[in-house]
Amino acid sequence: MENKLLRYTLRVDRLIFRKFRYIAESEGRSANKEIEQYLKKRVAEYEKENGKIEVSLDD
Repeated sequence: MENKLLRYTLRVDRLIFRKFRYIAESEGRSANKEIEQYLKKRVAEYEKENGKIEVSLDD
């Protein structure tokens, strides 16, 4: 079974991340799930304006 999940290291300002984690917890999510939600939202916004992005899973 192919694993769809990608591990990615994110470097971010410590203070900003602490605030972000606070927001995530207030929404009942982990920081990771909150990031995933932001990414999905941004991709949807971009595709709405510019059309569907076609990519290969090999990228």
